[in-house]
Amino acid sequence: MSQEQQDIVVDDGRARWSDLWKKEDYWAIWLGFVVILFGYIVFIAQGPASFRETVDKSNRIMAAESAKNEVFKSIEYLTAQDAKKKLRSRDSAAGKSVSWFLTRPGRWSSNPADSFFVSGDTVAAANEKAKPAAAEAKGKLEAALKEATAAQQAADGAGLKNAELNADAEAKIAAWRKAQGASSKAAGAASKKPVNLIPSLLSALAVGIVFFGIGICCMGENVVKFALGFVGVFVAAVLAFMMGAQSTMHTYGIGSEAWAIIIGMLVANTVGTPNFIKPALKTEFYIKTGLVCLGAEVLMDKIVAIGGPGIFVAWVVTPIVLVLTFIFGQKVLKMPSKTLNITISADMSVCGTSAAIATAAACRAKKEELTLALGLSLVFTAIMMVAMPAFIKAVGMPDVLGGAWIGGTVDSTGAVAAAGAFISDTAMYVAATIKMIQNVLIGVTAFGVALYWTTKVEPEEMGMTGRKVSIMEIWNRFPKFVIGFLTASFFCSLVSGGLGTDMSNALVGQGLVGGLTSPMRSWCFALAFTSIGLSTNFRELAVYFKGGKPVLLYVCGQTFNLILTLAMAYVMFYKVFPEVTAKI
Repeated sequence: MSQEQQDIVVDDGRARWSDLWKKEDYWAIWLGFVVILFGYIVFIAQGPASFRETVDKSNRIMAAESAKNEVFKSIEYLTAQDAKKKLRSRDSAAGKSVSWFLTRPGRWSSNPADSFFVSGDTVAAANEKAKPAAAEAKGKLEAALKEATAAQQAADGAGLKNAELNADAEAKIAAWRKAQGASSKAAGAASKKPVNLIPSLLSALAVGIVFFGIGICCMGENVVKFALGFVGVFVAAVLAFMMGAQSTMHTYGIGSEAWAIIIGMLVANTVGTPNFIKPALKTEFYIKTGLVCLGAEVLMDKIVAIGGPGIFVAWVVTPIVLVLTFIFGQKVLKMPSKTLNITISADMSVCGTSAAIATAAACRAKKEELTLALGLSLVFTAIMMVAMPAFIKAVGMPDVLGGAWIGGTVDSTGAVAAAGAFISDTAMYVAATIKMIQNVLIGVTAFGVALYWTTKVEPEEMGMTGRKVSIMEIWNRFPKFVIGFLTASFFCSLVSGGLGTDMSNALVGQGLVGGLTSPMRSWCFALAFTSIGLSTNFRELAVYFKGGKPVLLYVCGQTFNLILTLAMAYVMFYKVFPEVTAKI
């Protein structure tokens, strides 16, 4: 090897090492890891010591009640279960401080200002007005508890051998649980507190500038220009959160992500995106950081808990739908752009916007193609999260089957949980778990697309069929932030598994994830979708709608997805693994 060749190798090596602090993908990983490690220290390592004592006590009571009464869940059993559910690490002093910086605009109905500020006088008047209803609900709860206690004692007195008394006790306990929910809701309406999110949002703005600004600085860009532009992007994102929090918008699933794109596009295509904002339109930087945070939500112990049926629904159906939809787009619809085809196919089949972004990075899709895929996803997600629960209830579909169907087809993780909640807690649990299992495929899909594009698609387009592709070429194409996503998932899964189910729910689910990574991901996504909107031109986007093929691709692919997912869920949950379904 000549000296010149050696110099090139050395330079290439230095370039690759410098990527670790010069490239956007790696900075997304570092920032995501900082968030997760900070959350681990605050919510897990320093979690309340009393949690373990409460968990152990509740488990002893539940075990004793289960041994004594196998017919129905007793009042004591359910009370102990509730005690565990109330354990939330994010409710600690440190957790509340973190939440203060991540606060988003609240729910409102007719006055947008209520999303940011509600005075003490207004709250006091509302509380006073709600007190009679709260007192009435509390009275009904006490009466329901007395009836439930009497019915349970009667059933116990008969040795739990009287079917009529057992059924009466079960019904009275169910009525008591319903009264609990009504009383809790009424009490919450009568104990609201004044709201002033302005200081919190200003602090979040400052933290955001510093947080992302570190990466911007190390990547050699102008931090001052970024900071000035970030203010504009942040304000637009806050407005998107506000619109998504409006009662009607929230009900119909038109959330902050959709509004971020809408607001951004309206600005970009009317007055035009101001030049000072453009240095902060770091779409991929924001969303890649958010996706690393998303990794903390993909917990392997939760996946294992639902077992084989969930894995079949998510890991068998999804790749089949992805591949066949892509082939349909190429062979039948004859999509002019393969990158648009695969991005839409991944978006629709895997897990919505997250998969679309990873796939677009792997195949190097154009910005407008990614925007189109995201827009389709958000529109159909809003429709499906309302239509599917209504259909499931109308036909009397079992909760487990309905939840699995929703989890495998609705794109957005948040929309999946909301749609499942419309049906029941069981449906919400199954739907959210199926979606979590499906999210694992983000990394697999990105790798598969990168491999296929470098070995098959691009050589054919360049007339270089048969050319050997090096591992380095595949590595260069592979979106590195996916490694951060998978590492975050592995780390948090390891922590969660070591804590056990109950402590994991309290410290990870209701601490690290619920108190930090999930709201942080929401902010990152809002900033990213706002940036997409602000950098999108309607005229450039209209070209890709020609002939309506993208919409037709999404509709046909999603129709196939709905049919195949429902069939697989029914077979797996009710024919192959009925014992798993019985335990849910």
